[in-house]
Amino acid sequence: MVASLVGVVIASSAKAGSELDAAPPLTSVTSQFIELRPLVMAPPLTFERIDGKLTDLRSLRGKVVLLSFWATWCPPCRRELPMLEHLSRVEGAHVEVVAVSVDPLGRSAVAPFLDRLGVTHLLSFLDPEGRVAAPLSDPQKAPFILYGMPISFVIDPRGRIAGYIIGEVDWRSQDGVALLRHYSKAR
Repeated sequence: MVASLVGVVIASSAKAGSELDAAPPLTSVTSQFIELRPLVMAPPLTFERIDGKLTDLRSLRGKVVLLSFWATWCPPCRRELPMLEHLSRVEGAHVEVVAVSVDPLGRSAVAPFLDRLGVTHLLSFLDPEGRVAAPLSDPQKAPFILYGMPISFVIDPRGRIAGYIIGEVDWRSQDGVALLRHYSKAR
């Protein structure tokens, strides 16, 4: 599983050579962007959109994918969602924001929550059963590990997991945009 792979990649990242120049620094209040080396292909995943349609992760190749996991009970997630929406509007040409709610109640909890926040443009996805992301306490359950909330993984245009950051990030900031644009060069 990728969860195991991501753990191995983190352990070996200090030893691995660089496939790209170092990414520009990006920090949250609690973390910094962790580059993963060597780069590992993201698993073939299908996400359920909030409107009930399905999106295959492979269909997003050619763009940088910001795969952000969040929940309605997470205060930093609530603050970050409008920034993700802004990013999806401004950087949509080369960045695809995939905001995945891990709320167990799914659509019934997420849709009204997003309405209250005024988040209307951001295409939201659901993972109520934890098929895509699972907590560190259950790493074999899903391909992505939730080391904290929110957590965002960057996937390069070739479909490789480039790294992740835990905590609320201002994706509108110069540093946030610079990091994503850095990975758009990885064709």
